[in-house]
Amino acid sequence: MTSRYRVQSSPLFDVRVVDDPSEAVAAVADEIVRLVRDASRRPSDGESFVLGLATGATMVPVYQALVERHERGSLRFGRVRGVLLDEYRGLPPEHPERFLHWIEERLARRVDLPLEQLEAPPADAEGRDLENACAAFERRLRELGGVDLQLLGLGRNGHVAFNEPGSPADSRTRLVRLADSSREANATSFGSLDATPNFAVTQGLATIRAARRLRLLAFGAGKREALQQLCALADFDPRAPASALAGHQDLVIWTDRAALG
Repeated sequence: MTSRYRVQSSPLFDVRVVDDPSEAVAAVADEIVRLVRDASRRPSDGESFVLGLATGATMVPVYQALVERHERGSLRFGRVRGVLLDEYRGLPPEHPERFLHWIEERLARRVDLPLEQLEAPPADAEGRDLENACAAFERRLRELGGVDLQLLGLGRNGHVAFNEPGSPADSRTRLVRLADSSREANATSFGSLDATPNFAVTQGLATIRAARRLRLLAFGAGKREALQQLCALADFDPRAPASALAGHQDLVIWTDRAALG
């Protein structure tokens, strides 16, 4: 399926506007199918295709589209490595709201993507070990050859991954305190604000920017303020963390009319 879209004028970004989010979802899913197929033609001892995995409601139809393509036989994950953007800190390994479980339930267990082919930021490391574990995670990304395509959402306060407003453009994988607005947005999943984690480990803005391709999806009126702020910028503004991605070699923002206003 080829999505029909128009290009929105922005000083920094390639913004593609669709009438219905399903058009953008199909376009992104089809691109992933094509890239994974290209990777499968490499020698058997060659590098895997590394897919950067985001979580959140925006990503649910993307993963459903990938599952459907897998069921039709057009997508296989044998040569795919999945890398998560972030992970809550302080949740037990079996907690259902851990992002690793989220990805397992919505994608990995529904396709041929073994859990051994998933990588996640080291949210469970303690004390000084955490900094070393984050550095090791960065090294692991380099060992994998870097992320080939990174899926991204956009938080209502402008965050990308859990890089909250104020994050430096050169940030790497690290421990972060979640903004009140982010915790409030996620509180429904935990039953209350008090039960919502205060901290997470996230890939940094510089880590995300190192991916070969970035595909950011933002739909609906709830993302309007963050998206309009982002698209109006002419330079990096720490109040809009996603602006650190400006100038990336291959960044596409998929959105709809409701988000642009």
